[in-house]
Amino acid sequence: MGHSDISVTLDIYTHLGLDDAQMELTRLQAQEQNIKDAEDERGKLLKFAQ
Repeated sequence: MGHSDISVTLDIYTHLGLDDAQMELTRLQAQEQNIKDAEDERGKLLKFAQ
């Protein structure tokens, strides 16, 4: 990028904070639970169809 110091680059391009990381982790955990729930429901439906 042509910045004279790596800290300038990091300050510009690493703007996410701890709160942002925690929100993303929470979102990913909820998504993982949704996938597990959908797989469980699919398993129940497949058993029912037999």
